[in-house]
Amino acid sequence: MGENELRGGIGLRLLAALVGAVLVAPTLVVIPLSFTGRASFAFPPESWSLRWYENFFTDPGWRDALLTSLRIALLVAVVASALGTCAALALNNSGRFRGKGLVNGLLMAPMIVPQIVAAIGVYAVFLVWGLTGTTAGFVLAHTALAIPFVIVAVSAVLRGYDRRLEQAAASLGARPFTTFTRVTLPLILPGVLSGAVFAFVTSLDEVVVALYLQSPELHTLPVKMFSSVTVETDPTIAAASTLVLVVTTALILLPQLVRRSSKEAR
Repeated sequence: MGENELRGGIGLRLLAALVGAVLVAPTLVVIPLSFTGRASFAFPPESWSLRWYENFFTDPGWRDALLTSLRIALLVAVVASALGTCAALALNNSGRFRGKGLVNGLLMAPMIVPQIVAAIGVYAVFLVWGLTGTTAGFVLAHTALAIPFVIVAVSAVLRGYDRRLEQAAASLGARPFTTFTRVTLPLILPGVLSGAVFAFVTSLDEVVVALYLQSPELHTLPVKMFSSVTVETDPTIAAASTLVLVVTTALILLPQLVRRSSKEAR
């Protein structure tokens, strides 16, 4: 390795460390604030308490918002995983055809289009369809945003998938549905589960579209957090942020740990 390459590697590591520090720094403020004993955002906290975590789980407003977000996120994870897996299989099995790039681009568009643009478009359409302020509207909108993550995760697994296994099953008399459930699905299941986790987290954290689709009776936890931080001084939002951070981090790391354990077992 040359001296220039060595310097480039060190510089890249330093840049990565700097970016990581900038991303992690806010949590070093939010997490301690969630344990403050006073109803203020003064940092560092002068006293310590668990009252804001207790308030988060006992206050009807926070509790209902949390349950709504979990219900919607679970539905989105199921629907997006099914649709995204089908789309990934279709794109992978179709080979090359005219317009494949366009189809793939349209499926990936929710990752590229600014969320405020998507939110305005979704609101305009759902207002006509009567889906604003409904669970179905939230699930449809969040599913559209989550499908690209499922496609990416499943497509990554399909790149190393041996298609001859399906051919062997078919030659032994297995029907297409049996081949899919007994051969294809078990082999691509890590990608499907990873996509489901990303879909769940995408729905759980999404706030821009949710602000447009909310109603007085139905709003998600991110919307409740946004409203709390703009209209009142309530450290409960710090407790909510800490809990969301812990849950999303655990969910994202879980597939990696399972994948590593399966590799070690092999």
